[in-house]
This record gives sequence, structure tokens and C-alpha cells, in this order.
Amino acid sequence: MRARASHEFISSEGASAAMLQHTHGAAYAAVPQQPLQRVVYVVSQFPSWSETFIVREIRTLVEVGVDVRILSLKHSAETMIQADAAALLDRVRQPLGLLPTLWNTLRVLFAHPIRTCGAAATIVADTWRTPAVLAKSLATLVRSLSQIPWLQAFDPQFIHAHWSTYPTTSAWALARVMKRPFGFTCHAHDVFRNHQLLPRKIADAALAVTISRHNVGWLDRNISALAPRKLKVVHCGVDLRQISVRTQEPSGNRILGVGRLSPEKGFHTLIEALTILRDNGTPFHCTLIGEGPAREDLLSLIDRHELRRQVDLAGAQPQEYVRTALELATIFVLPCQIAANGSRDGIPVALMEAMAAGCPVVSCPVSGVPELIGNEVHGLLATERDPASLAQALQRLLDDAPLRRRLSIAARQRIEAEFDARKEALKLHGLMTGAINHAA
Repeated sequence: MRARASHEFISSEGASAAMLQHTHGAAYAAVPQQPLQRVVYVVSQFPSWSETFIVREIRTLVEVGVDVRILSLKHSAETMIQADAAALLDRVRQPLGLLPTLWNTLRVLFAHPIRTCGAAATIVADTWRTPAVLAKSLATLVRSLSQIPWLQAFDPQFIHAHWSTYPTTSAWALARVMKRPFGFTCHAHDVFRNHQLLPRKIADAALAVTISRHNVGWLDRNISALAPRKLKVVHCGVDLRQISVRTQEPSGNRILGVGRLSPEKGFHTLIEALTILRDNGTPFHCTLIGEGPAREDLLSLIDRHELRRQVDLAGAQPQEYVRTALELATIFVLPCQIAANGSRDGIPVALMEAMAAGCPVVSCPVSGVPELIGNEVHGLLATERDPASLAQALQRLLDDAPLRRRLSIAARQRIEAEFDARKEALKLHGLMTGAINHAA
């Protein structure tokens, strides 16, 4: 049976699935469950090289029978497309041209003037102090409204966004105008730095998700008292079907880091730590895979410490390249830190992939990382922004093969237990199913 038409949907504002199930109890359980069949995902751009976790999530939903469409708010500028993302391109709706955007938006405005103007007024009231955010938010609203004709034809049961910034502004507005339930997943910068309408989004969402318990606590203390009650934790996981555990110890002291070249990754601290290793007479070669705004600064630091022979910046690379590098690496390192502007990681997927591959890992106890890595159990945690502490952790692993083996075995087990992308996506599937039934 198809979902109800848009005018029959009841708003899910202010009620979470958990609250309604607790309130109605057995009476709710007796109501036949509506299956999850049609979902729209809203993302900033698709495809995006750094957001493979979204691709894995969508792919799992498709595999279990959900028809997923993807609304990309911006045209993708990616020149390299991962194979898994390429397989989803026929499901993507990109922004319309200027005239179709304006025409469709005017049609929606005349059809739903109160809802549309109400959404615009709420955005203005929340963001007027930051003109750039206000302008981008209103542009997001216009782009989103222009997509409503095909959305009405698709008749989504649920609208879900990744990142609580502009994608969730879009999902929130679409849900308000179309009277559909919506949800979102918040991760890192959208938790700690960029909070556009976030208290309202948490309150209005039929399903609010984040990727770590640390985020729930931070949002409770800083953003909304509703966070502990409304937010569900669904980890960004890795596809264990595509990552096999390596069967033999690689030769040589190869150190690998993968991630965006930005301050929160801590690669500047890593270069300083590698200098200590070099000065102590430890042979090694380090490869950093990724691109980002800190590239030139890192190159300057490498030159300053005369590490060009020991350190390579390999740039952005496809998944196949990364997995081969993991096969050859003695250690994987990602020394996460809180950047000067407050930016930080959630739980880096790159760490999960290394652990799944059986590569010993070193990181720092920042944000949700301790939820992934127990120090001395699944890997080693060095002190944040401390090159000496990081160098000591690297040296221990380079010198101690039994320690490497013990940590890598425990790390794989950790990923299998709580960070399997398919299991986490199925958990989200269940939460979405609950949300559409509570909103009906």
C-alpha cells in the first residue's frame, strides 16, 4: 500500500518515536506496521569523496528493498567518483537551472503560502545575525522548494539529511511544506561549530541521529535539553564485506595516515613526532593520503624538518589505493585534535577501516574516538597535540610485533561488534520505520 498523499500526512513536530511508543504501549504494538518503502536523502553534494559512509548507508537501504532518491543541494565538483557512489548516480537529483528553480518555487509558494512563508520567517529569525548563513539558508530553501514537483510524484514516506546544517535545513523545510516526517544525522562540525536552527531541528525531527554518545552529551550541555531523549546513536560504519583482514605482517616500518588535510586531523603534530623518530635513529616511511587546506603548511613543515625522503603526501586516492596501502602499513595513525576554531572529528571512518583491515592504530582521545578505541585494548591513544607522546606510541608499535598483533585482533572484533556499516544501516532502517508509523 502506498503512503498517504501529502495533504493527509500529520506533522511529526514535537514528538519522538520513543515517546509515543512509551505512551501508547501495547495499544501501539497492535497497530499494523507500515513498511519503509520510499525515502529521500538530502546531502550537500553527491557524490562526495569524503562521504563514503553515506553511500554505504544508502546502499544497504536499497538492498533491503527501500527506494531511495538523493537530493543534492549543489552540483558535485568531484573529479574522482568511487565505484559505490557511481552505482547510485541514477537516483540523484541535482539542482535545477535558474528559471525552473524560480518557476517551481513560485508554484509552491502560491500552493502553500503559509507553510512556505513560515519556513522562510523561521530561517530569517534564526540566522539574521550572520548574513552569509542567512543568504545560504534562503538559497537552500529556494533550491529545496523547487524540487517539490518530483518529490510529490515520488511520494516519500520519510526525508532524511546528513549533516545538521544546510541539508537538514532543506529536509526540515520540505517536511514542513509537504507535511512529511523528517530526520537527520549530525556528525562533527555541524555539532560543535555550525548550529543553524539546531535546537528547532532537534525538537521538530521525527528522528534525530548522531554518531557518538559523546555528541549526545555535548548537545545536551550546549544546544538542547531534548538531546538525551531524542537523539539516537547510529555509528558510521565500514563495509566488512569489502575489507578483509590481512593474513601476514607487512615488512618495513611503514606508517600510514588517511584523512582530509585539515587542522583537526592533527597531521602537523604527526610531522613533529616523525621528526623525533628520525632524530632517534628509527627508520620509517610515512604516507599521508588525502587533500585539504593544510597541504601547503604540511609541505612547508616537512621541508623545515628535512623529511621529504621519509614522508609523502599522496593526495586524494580511490578506495582501492587506500586498501592496498593498509595492506602494506605497519601502523595507521590519525592524531585527532580540537582545532583552534573548535572543529573536531566525530569518530573517523578512516580509523574504522584501518582497524577492520587488521592494521594497528594510533590516535588521540578526542571527541568520540575513545568510544571506538580502548587505549591498550584496540589501539594506542597518545596525548592530543603532544609530538613526544605520539612519537612514543609509534615507537612502541614499531618495536613490538606481539603488541601489534594483539591490538589488531581486538580492533577487528571491535569493528565487527559495533561499527559494521550494514548493521548500523539496518538499525537506522528500523528507526525510520518507527518514525513513519508514529507520524501516521
